[in-house]
This record gives sequence, C-alpha cells and structure tokens, in this order.
Amino acid sequence: MSDVHRARVGLRSALASGERLTGVFVKLPCPDVLELAAAAGFDFVVIDLEHSVLGEAEAFTLLRYADALGLPALVRLARVDPPLVNRVLEAGAVGIQLSMLTSVAQREELQAAVSYGPVGRRSVSLGHVGAGYGATGLRGYLDAERAAPPVLVGQIESRTVDPVQEVVAGLDVAFVGTTDLTVALGLDPDDAAAIRAEVDAVAEAAAGAAVSFGGWAPRPDAAEGLGLGPARYLVVGSDLQFLGAALRAAAPPSSPETR
Repeated sequence: MSDVHRARVGLRSALASGERLTGVFVKLPCPDVLELAAAAGFDFVVIDLEHSVLGEAEAFTLLRYADALGLPALVRLARVDPPLVNRVLEAGAVGIQLSMLTSVAQREELQAAVSYGPVGRRSVSLGHVGAGYGATGLRGYLDAERAAPPVLVGQIESRTVDPVQEVVAGLDVAFVGTTDLTVALGLDPDDAAAIRAEVDAVAEAAAGAAVSFGGWAPRPDAAEGLGLGPARYLVVGSDLQFLGAALRAAAPPSSPETR
C-alpha cells in the first residue's frame, strides 16, 4: 500500500472516530505553503482548482510535494472532468472535493470517475506514485485502490435537484458551502438565523446519510458561530487569505497625504 493509500485510510479512520480534521485551501503555486501548513499542524490541504489561478502543472507539483511531506492533499474541482480527475489522482491526490453538487446523477458521475471498472470508468495506468510506478503490479495496485479508494467530498452550495441526503449518500463528507449557499438562496448575509437553518439542514442530511459533515470557516474559533460545531472536516481560510490578513496587519498606517 502506497503513502497515498495510507493517507486515505488515516483520514477515514479519523473521521469515523469523530475526530475533527482541519485543513486549509491552497491557492498559491508555492511549495513553501505546504511545508508551513504541515509545520503548523494542519491535517490536510485542499489544492484549489476552482477559485485560484493555479494551472494543472502547478497543482501537480504541489501534489507531489505534499506527498513527499506526508501531508494529505485533496483537489477541489468545479465540475467532474474525468481525465482531469484521473490526472490529479495519479499525481498523488488523496481525494476530490467537488463544488456545486446538486444531484444524485452528479455524485454518481464523480464516483464513476474515481473508480476503476467494472464499477467505474477510470482509465488504468501504473506509471504513477500510487502504483509505485509499476512496482506493485496491477493486482497489488487494484487491491490497494479497493481497500482505500479516493476520499470524496461534495459541496452543497445551492438548492439540490434531489434530496440532500440522497445527493451526499456514499460520499465521505457532505460539505456546506455557506457563502455560495447564502448567495444562491438570496439570503441576507446578516441574517445569521436563516443561514444557520440552511447549514443545520445539510448537517442533518449528512447524519441521515451516515457521512461526515464539513464546512468552511475563516478561523477555527468561528466554526461554532457558523453552525459548524459538529463538523468533522473543517477547512479554515486559505493561504491567500492569511497572507492578505498578515500584510494588512503589518502595513504602516497611511498618512493624510496618501489617503
């Protein structure tokens, strides 16, 4: 079993135990960010191919560096693109975080893209880190994939076509995208009670589907106020967000002449 498979087992075991896992979005093409995240004690990172200027090659470099650090890395995608899904998994991603999940059909499309036949439609290669670049052989690699398939996170960020509980069934994490959900539903960003009700509905659906609940918060101490107290998969901020906050805090006060 490769390090990638062991990382998947570790994440799932932690989620099953009720432990909270905390990660951060990575939007900058800088391996130092991964080293800093690992040193700070984050449990995982999510390399963001939805809301960033990262290119595929840069994402693949980050994935390989994360694997070398022993830091589990998922990849966030805006849609199910089977060839891209295959490439990021072969580059060492422990899983896929899919944005704007709205239907059972979309969830099944994701499951098919990460699974080999006869269950799924993923194309097979042994020339990558998860297969030991061929050292494990086909049988050994397929056995490892069956024992530790990619971790799947689905983001609920709008009204779903099918009931949320059915949409997230079979995933590892039902992740509430609070900001997008607020905008998509036309909620008042200052109406905390209305937003909290939507977050609670996703949490209830996750519990009903026997999957872990997750979400995003700007900081760990903000999770409770956002309804993410029961979240077992928490993404806090992003490298870009934290850099911006640090630069603003360090900036000299502007003079009247420069205002």
